[in-house]
Amino acid sequence: MKSKYRTVGTVAPHESAHLHVSGRAQYTDDIPEWQGTLYGAFGLSERAHARITKLDLSKVRSAPGVVAVITVEDVPGDKYIGAAKADEPVLADGLVEYYGQPMFAVAATSYDLARRAVKLAEVEYEDLHPVLDVQEGAEKESYVLPPVRIAQGDMEGKLNAGPHRHQGSFYCGGQEQFYLEGQVSYAVPGEDGEMQLFASTQHPTEMQLMISHVLHQPSHTIKVQCRRMGGGFGGKETQSWQFAVNAAMLAQKTGRPVKIRADRDDDFMITGKRHDFRVEYDVAYTDDGQITAVKFVQQLRCGYSADLSGAVADRQVFHSDNAYYLDTFDILSLRVKTNSQSNTAFRGFGGPQGIMAIEYVIEDIAAKLGRDPLDVRKLNFYGRTDRNITPYQMKVEDNVIHELVDQLEKTSQYRERRKEVDTFNANNRVLKKGLSLVPVKFGISFTLTQLNQAGALVHVYTDGSVLVNHGGTEMGQGLNTKVAQVVAEELGVDLKHVRSSATDTSKVPNTSATAASTGTDLNGKAAQVAVRKIKAALADFAADHYGCDAAEVAFVDNHVECGDKARVPFAKFVQTAHANRIPLWSSGFYRTPKIHYDTETLTGRPFYYFVYAAACAEVIIDTLTGENRLVRADILYDAGRPINPAVDLGQVEGGFIQGMGWLTAEELWWNDKGRLMTHAPSTYKIPSVSDCPAQFNVAFFENNNREDSIYQSKAMGEPPLPLALSVFFAIRDAVHAAGDRKAVPLMDAPATAECVLKALESVGGCPASKLGQAVEVAADHG
Repeated sequence: MKSKYRTVGTVAPHESAHLHVSGRAQYTDDIPEWQGTLYGAFGLSERAHARITKLDLSKVRSAPGVVAVITVEDVPGDKYIGAAKADEPVLADGLVEYYGQPMFAVAATSYDLARRAVKLAEVEYEDLHPVLDVQEGAEKESYVLPPVRIAQGDMEGKLNAGPHRHQGSFYCGGQEQFYLEGQVSYAVPGEDGEMQLFASTQHPTEMQLMISHVLHQPSHTIKVQCRRMGGGFGGKETQSWQFAVNAAMLAQKTGRPVKIRADRDDDFMITGKRHDFRVEYDVAYTDDGQITAVKFVQQLRCGYSADLSGAVADRQVFHSDNAYYLDTFDILSLRVKTNSQSNTAFRGFGGPQGIMAIEYVIEDIAAKLGRDPLDVRKLNFYGRTDRNITPYQMKVEDNVIHELVDQLEKTSQYRERRKEVDTFNANNRVLKKGLSLVPVKFGISFTLTQLNQAGALVHVYTDGSVLVNHGGTEMGQGLNTKVAQVVAEELGVDLKHVRSSATDTSKVPNTSATAASTGTDLNGKAAQVAVRKIKAALADFAADHYGCDAAEVAFVDNHVECGDKARVPFAKFVQTAHANRIPLWSSGFYRTPKIHYDTETLTGRPFYYFVYAAACAEVIIDTLTGENRLVRADILYDAGRPINPAVDLGQVEGGFIQGMGWLTAEELWWNDKGRLMTHAPSTYKIPSVSDCPAQFNVAFFENNNREDSIYQSKAMGEPPLPLALSVFFAIRDAVHAAGDRKAVPLMDAPATAECVLKALESVGGCPASKLGQAVEVAADHG
């Protein structure tokens, strides 16, 4: 649908695209350095769980180029901090709880000298038993936070009544954020204890607060700025703190600027990932596949500290229904403590984990009944007028999943292709195809209600140019572009006249993280409020100055119109307004309405609205090698009224491929000592352009956001990622076909070649395995 607006809803290039492609975009590490800058590095633990019995840093302190060395004893303020609770030591405090935990930090005259120096430390440990596996942690009731449970109905009665019932479990691995720009912070001390920090972070305010606690200084002495990030994906929401805080401590100690830029291997070893998890389920269902009761035990591996695991686990619970009505349910969420990196936010924030659980169950039901999974999905959808209350007691009022899935079923030619896939599989012994269509219902808002607020500051200059500063951070997702479009639309000026500046805690304070897909919703609204304040003052002035009614004043086509009395170029008008002492700047504040949520009972309305989407994926697997390839993907996405269709299209495509990487290729592997062995691009593989399907069709579903979001748009960041579950289940469908659909495949994620071969063995569909058995039999018989 053609946009009724001049700027909003139109295609506009990303505001930094020309800088990205030319190499002139300035990231934190590109900022010209102050004279005397020092460079930091961490000394990392080589044990997963141990007491430090000796930490001799004498050789480190005397190493060439070393100016300062700090340990936890040098912390002037709080020695323990954290996003949700203060359970993370700034540096190891006599105990190490994961392999790679920072024990001390060094500032030297070069990166090379700093990294060489930390290797000189003499460390002795008293080893303790490490808990490395999520199942072991659950069995030992080792938790970072108490378990949470929500339940409804007569579970045992419904399970026993059937008429069909089965149990199962599966494991899904985590995911490294693998932002192209690694963790980096640059701390510059100023006068009278001031500290300026330039950081690659999604949450400047949290970095400000943590530095304040650690340095034992008030927040107004600390300024944090972020112009842009080279990707974040949740990995820079909280976990920038170790680099920011230690850079600030070293800067305070030396009186000189200090930069800590993590080597990629160190970044992998120090920082947390997407939570890997294990799910046990018990489900009862009817002859046609309608779920009558389902029970989940969700074991989420949190790592050694709480970080954001409570909120991630809550969102896993909230998305365990996905698009399906559950009448009788029991969902137990275990926040398991292990001796590994503290897992953290990742695009989707627990939502993909919850969606995967129910989709796995749906697939099992279809396989056991011999029905098409799409038919089972449709049967269990939330109703349009009934069967529309979620397990957390929120009414689903904006449901379009029926219409959206019906549309994708037709445009993707799902039924016709299902027949083609079956024909292909019947005629091919080694290569097998799979097809899957998966829906997504994704809640939009921070589940912690207080985070759903934002501020903005808008300046109109006398030459007609406009500068907007807001609390969101730009990490490549186009937030600054969209907010600038909102401001341009409100003022009726061309987009080229509006510029978004760096996020800065001294301009917009007390900001929320740029996360939970809320960046445009919150900051776009805050900017709109600020602009409308400016417009109101200007309209009153125009009415008085030109002799018209204030209601007749319009800001259009780079002009200000005052009924039939005047039409003045915008730049000339604001010059006149300034000469008459009319304010040309204002702040704006926005809080998301309607939402509320009880953290004790996990009930309420945690989400302002839902995004609906669906994806149809077709894959082909090689049953001899376990390799797989996505050959076609069709996506239909409910974006409401997109603010920038081109930027939004990129978000859908990118999120989907990132999700595919999580579910098919990106494998995190720790050895039996708790050391992460996949800690570099050589051992950890993310998708590349060659992994994109030859046919990649993305369309937007025609739909207004029924809530008063910014220009009726809907969120883009996270909902596309779980659409990649269609790829995983298409692979599982191909495995099922390889076993002649006689047995339900047992398949964990990611679906690497090894995992696919194991799944093939579980259904007796692995030619390589059969060939090996034949060779063994022949050898036994001479």
